[in-house]
This record gives sequence, structure tokens and C-alpha cells, in this order.
Amino acid sequence: MNGAESLIQTLVDSGVEVCFTNPGTSEMHFVAALDEVEGMRCVLCLFEGVVSGAALGYAAMAEKPASTLLHLGPGLGNALANLHNARKGNLPIVNIVGDHATYHLQYDAPLTSDITGIAGPVSHWVHSSAAPADIARDAAEAVQQAGIGQIATLVLPADVSWSDNPSGAAAATRKVQPAPVAADKLHKAVEILRDDRPTVIMVGGRNVSEAQGVKLARLAAATGARLLTETFPVRIRRGAGTAVIDRLPYLAELAIDTLKGTERLILLGCASPVSFFAYPNVPSVLEPEGCDVYPLAGPNDDIDGALDSLLQAFAAGSEVVPLRELQVPPAPSGPLDANSAAQALAHYLPENAIVVDEGITSALACFPFTSAARAHDWINLAGGSIGFGLPAAVGAAIACPERKVICLEGDGSAMYTIQSLWTMARESLDVIVLLFNNRKYSILELEFARTGARGGKPGPKAASSLDIGNPDMDFASIAQGMGVPAVVANTAEDLNAALARGVAEAGPLLIDARVPPLQF
Repeated sequence: MNGAESLIQTLVDSGVEVCFTNPGTSEMHFVAALDEVEGMRCVLCLFEGVVSGAALGYAAMAEKPASTLLHLGPGLGNALANLHNARKGNLPIVNIVGDHATYHLQYDAPLTSDITGIAGPVSHWVHSSAAPADIARDAAEAVQQAGIGQIATLVLPADVSWSDNPSGAAAATRKVQPAPVAADKLHKAVEILRDDRPTVIMVGGRNVSEAQGVKLARLAAATGARLLTETFPVRIRRGAGTAVIDRLPYLAELAIDTLKGTERLILLGCASPVSFFAYPNVPSVLEPEGCDVYPLAGPNDDIDGALDSLLQAFAAGSEVVPLRELQVPPAPSGPLDANSAAQALAHYLPENAIVVDEGITSALACFPFTSAARAHDWINLAGGSIGFGLPAAVGAAIACPERKVICLEGDGSAMYTIQSLWTMARESLDVIVLLFNNRKYSILELEFARTGARGGKPGPKAASSLDIGNPDMDFASIAQGMGVPAVVANTAEDLNAALARGVAEAGPLLIDARVPPLQF
């Protein structure tokens, strides 16, 4: 058994069963080992940003890490944006990054680079295997380090990969359990919640589940606290049968207004909220001045256990709370715009779907429109770096092949990782891509105005840099060229028919929804 074979066997034995890959010469022995070791599904992606984004989506839904296979420092560099998103979302990933043979590094070949330096800002753990006998042990450590919500990057020199490993595979790792919240912290939270000062409980992190939402609603009802989610929790269960929880608005001014009057802020799985960007005359910190912020549990802590303890303290474990009742709006008719598209989505959204949201401005209405739709999971962009939606849909569909995935995608952000469509076709993934084609970087038009640059009004050169309609992009043709069936929707009726088709049929479908840009 060579080093690569022992590495893959260790990953599989430890529950890492999917590898999103874009290999090069240094990784050929890893690629060869895929045919020698049973149990690893290899998913080829045509760009490293798709590799890392797919691993993100997989981790969000499978609640365990996938592995990535990346080619040297440049390949890792191409993956950084979605590794950043995964890190901000506290999602587990095991990166395998090939490197030159140990004896070849001294010659500074063209692709030689500082892999450790590149990996550091987006990894919690970075290690390079020095010998074939070490690689399986190092792989097990990488899985252990990834744990619940970390990124582990293991560098695999080519000669370590191809040489014999006399030790074979390492013992399987045990799943990392969330850390219990200390009793004194829970006692302090009880004291805060017994106080009559205005208190907000804010929850976020990897997964606000249906059961967790009900617990939170019971706690809020028993204590009088107000309940919010952070702006972009990675994953949240929504729709009929779920608790009513509002989310903190994205715009800083609206978030400040939402938190106005709050004197105590208890955090579960999320950090204290700050403005996404700095704006003239707008505070960076969103809670009111003088508000006491209490971080009760981090994203890797046992949030459910903490909630159980708090519910017991208030004898609220069986508190009856209102849950969202199913409300499916009628299918829209007439012109197609952001609102009618959101209404169509809410009408056709199937039971237990997974919605990946990178629709940017055109999808703003989709979140409120679907609040009481059929029950579903909603995946948000936690790290803010665009180009996550299409690959995250790939990963989610591989993690949950029995569920329909609907990716809400903006036209500008789609072009960052458009290669995802090819992987959807190749793997026959059950994904509807609802692509909002407004031929604008509308979010940047909004931000241009909010920053006050040039008085908030772009000149001709600035306007040109925010306009992606010259030439117009034909996404239906792009999708079909990558093997994904596609339709164009110009009216609400067109979109209704396309969504009905996508829900009824298995496999990928792209809907090129021609919508006007929002006016700010």
C-alpha cells in the first residue's frame, strides 16, 4: 500500500467518503489510488473555486467533512474564496494539497510556492507529511482537526504519495462531539433572562434546526426575550411547522433600528453583529451603546444542550408556541420581476427542498415570500465572498441526493463559478438553478450610493464597471453548452412552467429568468 492508498483508506474509514477534485501532475498517484481503494466518491470540478464551494455545500448538509484535492499552491489559491466562506461558516473541510516531491523543492520549479503560507489564512490546521509512513496518521489527524467546524489542510508531497507505506492505513477517528457549555455560563444566562431589562437572544452558526427553533421559541416565550437569527446563518430550517424567528437585516441602518432599545444580547452560535462594511456616519457595531453582550455558546459548543438546560431552569420544556402554518401563494401572472419570481418560488417550492441563496438583490423578496412555504432548509452565504451558490448547490445535492436543490443565483455571481454547471450535468444532480438575469451588478449600485462615493451617483466610467449587460449573457446557451437543459423565462407564466418542470423532473435545469434590476 503506497502513501496515497493509505491516505484514502484512512479518510474513508473515518467517514470522509467524498472528494471534490481538480488534480494535476503531483496528485496522479492519489488519482490512481481512487481505483485501488473502495468507498471514496470522486467528483471532478473544472475550477478549484467549485471544488471548495462544493465541499462547503456538502459539509453544510452532511454535517461532516468532504475532502478536496488541489494542485499545488496555485490550485489552493484558486480555492481560497470559498474556503474563506467555509471558515466563516464554521464548516469542516479536509484539504489535500499536492506538492512537488521533497527532493524536487530545492530546484524552485515554476509551480513551487509557499503552500503553508497560502493555506494559513483559511485553515485552522496546516501540516505537510514528511514521509510515507506518516501520511495515514497525518490524514487521521486532519479529519480530527476538521472535527465539527474547522478547515484542515494536509500537504502531500508527490514522493510521499507514491512511495510504499509500511504502516498502512491509520485507525479510524471518532466523531468530535460539541463541547458542553459550562454550568457557570448557563447560570449567568439564567440571571440575565430573569432580569426585566429588554433582552435579545440571537442565534446562528452552522444549522438552526427545526427542533432548535422550537426550543428557542419556548425560551423566548417563557422569559419575554426577543428572538433573532444572525443575518446569514449557514443553514436554517424554515417554512410550515417551524418556529417564527426573524432575522437581523443586512443593511446596517435597519439592523441598528431592529436592535434599538436592547440592553442585553445573548449570543448562541454567532458573534456580536457588526456592519458588513464601513459607511460614513454609520456605526460599525450594531447593538446599542451600553448594551451588555453575553456570548453564551460558540458554533462548536453544544447549543441544544444549553437550550435544554435553560428550558429546564424556566420549566418551559413543554411550552406551547406558535409555529408557522402552511401558506402557499397562488402562482403569479403577468410581468416577471423580483416579487413575482419570489411568489412563483414560494408556490412551487417542494417539501423538504434545499434552497441555496446567492440571488443577491433580485432574491431579496424570496426569503420573506417563502417563510410559510412547504418546509425546507435554506443555505446562506456566511462569508460574503460571491461565487459560492452554484458550487454549494453541487455539494448539497451530493450530500442529499433524495432532495431537490434550488439554487437562487445572480448573473454576476454565477460567472465566478459557472463551471459548476458541467459538474451538475456530469453527476446528474437534482438541481434547479433559478438564475436572476438583470444584467447589472445591482448590489454594487446599492453600495455605491450608500458609501456616498461621488455623491452616490456614478459617472459614465463608474456606471460601466457596474453594468454587465454589454454584451448580454445568454445563460441558457451557456448551460446547454455544459450539458444542463435550460429555459428562458420572460414572464411570470414562463417561470411558473419552468419551475413546475424542474420540480417534476429529476436532474439539473437552469432557468434564465429575465428580471429588471431593482431601483434603489
